Amino acid sequence: MLRIGIDVGGTFTDVTALDTADGRFHIHKLPSTTDDQSVAVAEGVRAILQRTGAAPGDVGYLGHGTTVATNTVLESDGARTALVTTAGLRDVLEIGRQQRPDLYDLDADKAPALVDRSLVHTVTERMTAQGTVRTPLSGQDADAVVERIRAADPEAVAVCFLHSYRNDRHEREIADRLRAALPDVYVCASADIAPVFREFERFSTAAVNAYVGPRINRYMSRLADRIEATGVPVPPKVIGSSGGMMSLESVARYPVTTLLSGPSAGVVAASHVAGQAGFGNLITFDMGGTSTDVCLVRDGQAVASTQRRINGRPVRTPSLDIHTVGAGGGSIAHVDSGGALEVGPASAGSQPGPAAYGRGGDRPTVTDANVLRGRLNPRHILGGALAVDYEAAARAVDGVAKAMATGREVAARGIGRIAAVNMAGAVRKVSVEAGEDPRAYVLVAFGGAGPLHAVEVAREVGMRTVVVPPNPGTLCALGLLVTDIRAEFPRAVLEEADEHDPGKLDEALREAHESARGWLAAEAPPGAETRITGEARMRYARQNFELSVPLPRQAIDTARFGPGAVAEMVAAFHEQHTKSYGFAHADARVQIVEIQLTAAALVDKPELPSIAAGSDPREALVDRRQVDFDETGPLDTPVYERAGLRAGTRLPGPAIVEQLDTTTVITPDATALVDAYGNLVIEVEQR
Repeated sequence: MLRIGIDVGGTFTDVTALDTADGRFHIHKLPSTTDDQSVAVAEGVRAILQRTGAAPGDVGYLGHGTTVATNTVLESDGARTALVTTAGLRDVLEIGRQQRPDLYDLDADKAPALVDRSLVHTVTERMTAQGTVRTPLSGQDADAVVERIRAADPEAVAVCFLHSYRNDRHEREIADRLRAALPDVYVCASADIAPVFREFERFSTAAVNAYVGPRINRYMSRLADRIEATGVPVPPKVIGSSGGMMSLESVARYPVTTLLSGPSAGVVAASHVAGQAGFGNLITFDMGGTSTDVCLVRDGQAVASTQRRINGRPVRTPSLDIHTVGAGGGSIAHVDSGGALEVGPASAGSQPGPAAYGRGGDRPTVTDANVLRGRLNPRHILGGALAVDYEAAARAVDGVAKAMATGREVAARGIGRIAAVNMAGAVRKVSVEAGEDPRAYVLVAFGGAGPLHAVEVAREVGMRTVVVPPNPGTLCALGLLVTDIRAEFPRAVLEEADEHDPGKLDEALREAHESARGWLAAEAPPGAETRITGEARMRYARQNFELSVPLPRQAIDTARFGPGAVAEMVAAFHEQHTKSYGFAHADARVQIVEIQLTAAALVDKPELPSIAAGSDPREALVDRRQVDFDETGPLDTPVYERAGLRAGTRLPGPAIVEQLDTTTVITPDATALVDAYGNLVIEVEQR
């Protein structure tokens, strides 16, 4: 049987296939088709079938990572969206939290609301914070708002009522009426998308879900049709922001949960590969053509988040805590009005791409700088599949050099240096700013450009070890093969730990448990091992943030909080608060804000095969060329073919390691060792 993972990036679409009969992995890269990602996905399926000699019917699993939802929000290219809300709350999305997006930017503008005010409609209804009906919803009001929505002719509608996380009866009634009256309009209810308190964040999440919903649904329909046309008999599954696989039906209902689809696959894969190599504490460093994503993994578990911002808008859904910066191989360098060199966030993408690709691009990028510095092969990349236009890269960088009144070499070096500093800032964001010492972690570098810059980034933040997996350029696609099928089920409770209502806590837990069990019955493959885990989000009274602690196993198994369960959670919260902030208030009141169950159907996780042993790097030596390093300038540098390196081989810097999907740069002050699984473990000397 063949298991296939396909991850779509801004520049390339990566394919990894596992033949379960012999345990061999096969990889393929092709340019992304940005107008319709499903075209490249289908082409990737056909290419990997041809490469492996397998028939379409041999495919038993197909996983997919996509950036459609993310791109829709970033490009402001979503649906014409309307919103129905409680009377008096028409301007919640406009008002927000009254927080400046950048405290020190005098001209900072907050992101405009996704829903134009003219498309916000209100109805007279109200629930109390306890979930009881204060003002009933009349049928006359419901009919009237449906007609107003019909006249507005939106593509999508979000229904967001006050306190619907406690009682969503009114929301469901309006949503059902809208679906019946407007079957071609995408409709979602906030309590279905984010059943948690804090109205602005819940409203914003539902609005984003509606905004991306029609485009995601059209894409998933095309994807299913194109996959069916290849002859593959299984429908694809899509990875969500929290690092779990979802069915197409789940994606259609909750498209907002795919905002970090592709990046989360890389985190899962990096954790899997690093764990096999003996590293449990790591920072993932995924540098592609458009951006760089970083995430901290502690004891083999990626740090998660319940809220993040996408293009300035809060989204309240579970996700991995991935931080993104606009620095990738295609990031465009330019000189600003003050004469300073900047890199990104604008990108050349895959079309036309960097000037070095020879497709008509003429703006200088990080890739062009790497070509001129000898870090990238000046003749070809992708195993010879893509010829490099050195002269075009030189002309592009010359434009920056002229604006800086300096030479080509200095300009190229500056582009690389600024890109490295930008990415180091992202690493500090997920480590230092979260109270973690990056020196206690290893940097796992992947993506098509990650290994090119990883050593410099590690040195910048004081990290001593870099791990480059065997196929770093397609690691996100590998992640799609080792990711469990998973979904989260949060419930708001807002109870005092010392004076809680046992009935309310048990009711919320029972509802989440029933939802989790129902989801497993519908989504888990036959015979799959299933698991339900849980956590509570807690805080001290008057705090405005929460910390997560595990739910007691007894509570998860029985769907009720037994004697001592809440006290156990409170003790765990004090301990977590001390670990996170250095202190705890043992006598302070503690609140249970939310509980969340996570249901998972576990998949078999293939291990990387071990490779043959050897110690002579000369067997893999294929070239020597001048390579520019910041500290020393150009040096005569050996170039090795990754496939020829054996376990136990030591490569002192400077050295270049080339392979189909990436290039690894080993600087003069670093040494690489090939481990038993083919990982490059690079020790970085700190100055």
